[in-house]
Order: sequence, then structure tokens, then C-alpha cells
Amino acid sequence: MTDDNSDAFEPHLGRSRMDGDGASTFKQRVMRAVGRAGGNPRRIAGKTSGGGGRFNTRGRGAKIAAALPREVSWTFNRNAGMRVRPRRVIAKMRIVKICRLQSRAARAHLRYLQREGITFDGERQIYTALEDAADTVSFLDRGRDDRHQFRLIISPEDGAEVGSLRDFTRRLMVQIEHDLETTLDWVAIDHYNTGHPHTHIVIRGVTDQDKILYIAGDYITRGIRHRARDLVTLELGPQTERELGRGVRREIGQDRLTQLDRMLLEDATPEGLVDLRIRPHPRYSRQLLIGRLQKLERMGLARAKAPNRWLLATNMERTLRRLGEDTDISQAMRQTIAEHGLVRHSYAIHHDPEPGMRVIGRVLGKGVTGQNAGL
Repeated sequence: MTDDNSDAFEPHLGRSRMDGDGASTFKQRVMRAVGRAGGNPRRIAGKTSGGGGRFNTRGRGAKIAAALPREVSWTFNRNAGMRVRPRRVIAKMRIVKICRLQSRAARAHLRYLQREGITFDGERQIYTALEDAADTVSFLDRGRDDRHQFRLIISPEDGAEVGSLRDFTRRLMVQIEHDLETTLDWVAIDHYNTGHPHTHIVIRGVTDQDKILYIAGDYITRGIRHRARDLVTLELGPQTERELGRGVRREIGQDRLTQLDRMLLEDATPEGLVDLRIRPHPRYSRQLLIGRLQKLERMGLARAKAPNRWLLATNMERTLRRLGEDTDISQAMRQTIAEHGLVRHSYAIHHDPEPGMRVIGRVLGKGVTGQNAGL
């Protein structure tokens, strides 16, 4: 070093080095990792560029969906003296491409939904807005040249208490037509053969002007569910905390995946440890959770590590889903066997039949179970 000012120099910063992924900042590395995992990097911190995305905000119903609340919130009802919330409804829609080569598949789909013993009265009835017994052949012929069709499942959580799913579906479709500003050509059928009554709706992908019908993704994911939720709440009244507690208590002894199980899985550590000492859950009391964990322990799906600490089995969710499906299958089999007047009978469910296994007999009935059947 020297005190001569002539030897002074000014450093110049070069280009920043990049890591192996070509990302120079931690944020860029995170965004690349999110992209590799199949996520949307633009949604980091809850922000997106361009709103909800081109396919979510374009199409009919976009403005309606944007004005709807995103979450179901509790409010205090002075008359009831407790908090209440709207009824819950599951709404799932699938867009299916239709062409002449796939018309046979669309026809088979409707026959599949119209299987015997699924309506409340055990009848095979597909209905429309005006007809109680629709002509499915005519419906399919009208949509033979359509670009696509919408297949919708509506399952109110309290579907068993709704007076008529047919009337409810017709009111819902009127509201959807109002939101989309077009009359819809649709057929529907109600299924009462599972623990959760639900409705299948098939909608042609055209407007009343015979143009292609495009529905905004936000309306499909939130708008339809919101409209259905409002109708069920209007008919049955809002759900109270006391009513929710009674429903959850019934889940403690069930041999299927329940809301309590989902909450336990969400709060568990990556190792599957649930610690109830940390804090009580905002929705469910500790007693309900302990009761469910004790049931899971008897099933071999949980193990007590210490007071108020439990270790969940790695296959817990998969096993509970399988048990729920088996319960629905058994119920459908018993119903079919009883309809054919078979007094002496036995049956078994084979998930993974052995290679070369042959079954000789007579087919009494066909069908699927669960809320996603036939979607």
C-alpha cells in the first residue's frame, strides 16, 4: 500500500454469478423450484400477474365470480345466540371435448349414469328443466356437432335433508343461466345410492344463439358452488356451531376418511406426529380429536407416543379412503342382491385379483360408487 493518491483505484462490480439453475437470486431459485414442482411461480405471496389468469377471468360468469366472497365465514346470529355459516356444497365440473368420433362415448356416459336403482324411488329417470323423463337420444343428437360439453356434479353436504334434489337442481340451473346470460340445454339425474346424495348434470357447450359456450374458470371453481350453497342455506337455514359439532361427533367412529382425519393430516409433522398440547383447534375440540385418534389406534392407523401426542400411520389416508369405498360397494351389493330376492348369499371385494383369476357367474348389476362416479 502507499499514501500516493495516484495509486488509488475505484473497484468495478462484475456480473453476479449464477447457480447451476441459472438463477442469481434466492427469489429466482424459489420460483424455479416452484415451477419444477408443477406450481405457478406467479402466485408466490398470493400475487399473480394479470389477475386470475387468462383462462380463469375470460368467459361468461367472470364478473359474477369476481364479486363473490372467496371463503365461507362465520357470523354471529343474535337470534340463535351462536355463530352460523352457510351450508357447504361440493361442486365439480369437467369439460369434455365432443366430436363425431366420441359421440358413442358420450352416449355410453349417459347410459352409465342412468343405471338402475339410483334415484330416490329406484327409477331410471333423467330429467330436464321441464321434463321429468327426458329423451336422452334427442339430447345427444342435438349436441352431436358441439365442440364440448360440461359434466357437473353437485353434492350438498346435507343432501339427505334437502326435500327434492330435482327441484333444487332446477332452481340452481335457473340461477346459472341468469349468471351466464344464456339459456342452457341440459339433462340431469339424481343418485341416492351412496352416503352423500348427489346430482349429475350434463350441459351442452353452446349458448341459446348456437354459439360455443365458454365459462370462466373462476365461475366454474367458485361461482357454481356459491350459488348452490346459497340455495341449500335458503332451504335449510344456516349451519350453526352446535349442528356442526353433532355432525363431527358422528364421524368419530366411521370407517372412512372424515373431516377430523383431514385436519389431523394437515396439522401433523412430516413424520406424522400430531401434538395436541400445542393449541386447541379453532373448529374442533381436543376431545373430538382424541376420540378420533383412539378410533384410529384401534384400527392400527395411529399410535400414542405420549400424553396428547400421536403418531399417524403412513398409509392412514389411503387406507381410510379404501375403507370408505368398500363400505359404499358393500351397500350397493347388498341392495342389488336384495332386489333379486337372493336369500343365501356371500360376497367378497377383490381390489387386486391374482393373475389368471377367473370368475364364473351371472352379472346382477353394474355401477360405481362415490361422489366422483361417472364424472
